[in-house]
Amino acid sequence: MRHLFATAGLAAALALSAGTAAASGNFNFSTDSCNHDYSTRYDVDVTPGGLSFHRTEGAPTKIFLHDGALKVDGRDVAVSASDAQALRRYEDTVRKLLPEIAAVSRAGVSMGFDAMTTVTMTFAEADQREAILAKLKRKQAQALKEIDEGVGSGHWSSDRMTETVAGSVSDSVGELVGSVTSSAVSAALSGDSAKMEALTARANALDKSINREMDKRSKDLEARANGICPRLNDLADLQQGWKIRLPDGKPLELMTIKPKEKDGKDVASY
Repeated sequence: MRHLFATAGLAAALALSAGTAAASGNFNFSTDSCNHDYSTRYDVDVTPGGLSFHRTEGAPTKIFLHDGALKVDGRDVAVSASDAQALRRYEDTVRKLLPEIAAVSRAGVSMGFDAMTTVTMTFAEADQREAILAKLKRKQAQALKEIDEGVGSGHWSSDRMTETVAGSVSDSVGELVGSVTSSAVSAALSGDSAKMEALTARANALDKSINREMDKRSKDLEARANGICPRLNDLADLQQGWKIRLPDGKPLELMTIKPKEKDGKDVASY
């Protein structure tokens, strides 16, 4: 029975690790090709008329930029010609970045639900299988719809991405693991050795097949995620290079740039 539990755990790990990470209310992103760890304290709306960075806590609450012009909490902020050019490049990069994040998020969600579908087909009892598969299909469709309507349409929200990418998948994993382990426990308690042997054989076979398939897909997903980092690195370079100051004298910071851990310890953010 330990093989059965291990396989269910594998599906859970695949599902929960797929997709971009969102935690603590902020978007956090880092892979090997990222120069730093990146996050943002803002929700972002990308429209033809410009980029809006907004939040309900902290100051400023809203930053708007378009074609080199900058507004902070509704007031125009004067910028130099070089900084205006940096803002234009920043806006263009963000416009290209969000569709890429959406594509990686879609791929991660699909990978997680495909893993759960495979586990369901292998272990769920015949009288449960159809209902579980239908529920997984509905949840996957809803998660993909929310990605399309959110970041895929130019609207980034950390809370929404956390709920969509992590929440929908983790909820489904919990339900699936409960169903799979219930079947195994029932077989063990019944003393049906033939059924237990069959479940163990299916678990052993699934370990090999799902590892092969998901290993390839996870590598492809990792490569796509790594492709996002050059744009994030460019945004970090632009932010670090401009001389823009807010009305209170603080530098304009649209993203948090945190050096990667060294020797297990964080170094200062900037």
